[in-house]
Amino acid sequence: MSDNNPTPIELQKYLSGVDYPASRDDLVRTARDQGAPDELVQALESASRDSFDSPTDVSSAVAGK
Repeated sequence: MSDNNPTPIELQKYLSGVDYPASRDDLVRTARDQGAPDELVQALESASRDSFDSPTDVSSAVAGK
């Protein structure tokens, strides 16, 4: 992963099937269930928001942490 932040493509690979809006806990659980690497799960856990309205929100929050 570049700069220790997952790319939007990596995020969506492990978050496919998520219904938005979604909580950070929902995203972390989905990523773990889909076999995401620890670095990606940690990036989600430390995201700057508690809920997300779209995949773009997730990417922005993870990139801006």
